[in-house]
Amino acid sequence: MNTLRNHMWLESRLFEDKMSQPARGILGVLVSFIMFYVLWWVFMDVRGIMKWYTPQYGYMYIRWILIVAIWQAYIFNFWPFSLEWRESKHPLVTGGTLILVNFAVVGIVIWGFFYNFLGKFSIPYLSVDQLEGLGMTRFYAREYSSLAILMFAAIASWLSPIVPVCFGNHPWQGMKQPARGITVFMVTFFMSVMFFFCLMHPHYHVLFWPFQEYAAAYPWWYDFAHTLHGNYNVGWVMCGTVAIWLLELTFDRYPFRLIRNKILRGVVGFVGVWAFAMLLFYMFNFVQDLSWGPAVDGAKRIYAPDWRYLHSGELAIMALIPAMILNFYFDNGPKKYSPAVNIAIRLAIIAVATCVFHFLYYKFSPGLLGTQAGYSHPQQFPMAPGILFICTMLFHNWFMDFWPGKKRTGNREVELDEEGEEIGVQ
Repeated sequence: MNTLRNHMWLESRLFEDKMSQPARGILGVLVSFIMFYVLWWVFMDVRGIMKWYTPQYGYMYIRWILIVAIWQAYIFNFWPFSLEWRESKHPLVTGGTLILVNFAVVGIVIWGFFYNFLGKFSIPYLSVDQLEGLGMTRFYAREYSSLAILMFAAIASWLSPIVPVCFGNHPWQGMKQPARGITVFMVTFFMSVMFFFCLMHPHYHVLFWPFQEYAAAYPWWYDFAHTLHGNYNVGWVMCGTVAIWLLELTFDRYPFRLIRNKILRGVVGFVGVWAFAMLLFYMFNFVQDLSWGPAVDGAKRIYAPDWRYLHSGELAIMALIPAMILNFYFDNGPKKYSPAVNIAIRLAIIAVATCVFHFLYYKFSPGLLGTQAGYSHPQQFPMAPGILFICTMLFHNWFMDFWPGKKRTGNREVELDEEGEEIGVQ
């Protein structure tokens, strides 16, 4: 056996509480919300400065902020920043630096890779300028290209954590950074590209007139989803993103962590996450049918199948927010019972909190965030503010070590066996 400093830094941190609960939890939520509201007002709010919430254009940046944060923490383990730098600097310094790096990478990915490389030389709908040059208005060019680019990030946010969470980075767990990060990044990036072309590219077959039958497949989901819209895949992919994080945060990786063989654990975990995602997706669709009646083929807004599928993804995001709050700020309680009982109680708390959050969001978001009133207005897109709030909670946890409610006191020594498995973890 050996001791590796290349172990995931987030899992080895040790903290000292600066105040007791529930004050510490309330303070943590407040810090994250203040960061969220400042960012929303400056960049997104239609009454604010940049006014990027159109809504797809602003949502595109938010989705990439999330995936880049996952790259920083889970894939590259904060490389190129050293462990010593993270330990020696004040949380405000590390947090500010890592957030600025995040925003810079987001800009490079969107403006460099998508707008001026892939969109220019390969797929026009990934570039605003290319679509505008083909005769589309500036607004629709931004919205259509933004939808495609943000969906790439949505798929990546589902697939990127799969390798570290389900496979334990096997078979690359013994590699040092940046070799391990680059390897996992390339594997998950390749998977994301494949899924994008299968799940979202057919949407663009029917988005433009005349239909792009020589460039994209016909939407294969039409016969059973009763819509040509890509929202069918948007909805269940978002549930997949939530499923992998519920496995990590709420389930503590149970029951898959009990499987010793990492390849088998990863495969079973991936299939399990997908099955859980589909369960969430169809459950949320069923709840909507109970609330508003069955969806109607060809209908618009709240009765349209494609909007219902989108709203299932939105409901999943609304469930992830209380799951993160419970884990990050209220110690992921309860913990005193068996794993099964602990998880069942947590899920009950999350379910009730999701219903409360759903009610409060639609009641107060128009005045608070500058969105439109009503459930299905095109300008009412709750995944945008929801995921931005998730991003600020991740910033507060991953980049700022829960300051000021907690103080990091060091890192526990991590012993790994020959397979790269942490000693003592069953």
